[in-house]
Amino acid sequence: MNRTTWLAPLTGVLFIILMVVGFSISGEPPNPTDDSTQEIVDFYADKKDTVMISSVLQAFAGALFIFFGGYLFRTLRAAGAESTAIVTFAGTVAFALGMALDGTINMALADTAEDLDPAAVQALSALWHNDFLPFSMGLFVFLVGFGAAIVRYGVLPRWIGWVAIIASLTAISPAFFVAGIVAALLVAASSIIFAQRDRSIPPTPAGTGPNSRAVETP
Repeated sequence: MNRTTWLAPLTGVLFIILMVVGFSISGEPPNPTDDSTQEIVDFYADKKDTVMISSVLQAFAGALFIFFGGYLFRTLRAAGAESTAIVTFAGTVAFALGMALDGTINMALADTAEDLDPAAVQALSALWHNDFLPFSMGLFVFLVGFGAAIVRYGVLPRWIGWVAIIASLTAISPAFFVAGIVAALLVAASSIIFAQRDRSIPPTPAGTGPNSRAVETP
């Protein structure tokens, strides 16, 4: 094992940090059903730079989640969990695309709210407030895949897998935030556990890996 391999699972922790920062720094935009279009325009005009930075951070967070998904894919497949490895990775990709979509809509509003027709601003705002389905779908797939892998193959304590599977039932529902909290805790915890495990494995000496050739001595 390479000396820096243990850093790979920590992309999960970085994903959580960037996601929280990205979602929090811009604040909650006005609701198009309760607030006037002018309030929406004023919000994005006043916070244009912050909202755009927030959107970029969301994109970086989504990319880190895909990297974490790649690590999980390799780890689960090595444990024999071929199918659930694919499902888990697909869930990370779907969730990351949801973050990119959410950030794109927010960035479009920040960049053009003062120039668009009020009806267009309200429509984009309504779309942003209701773009949670890609998040929900990604979370559901991720929690089911990773939870099943934990329960079946024991890559983490099995009770964690059952918690993930149960939480997945709330992913596509009004209680979406429950699945989100559980997923965030699961990603953070598993990142740290996997990093500690990988760090405890001694590095493989050069020339002794599975693809190396034996050197004959005269």
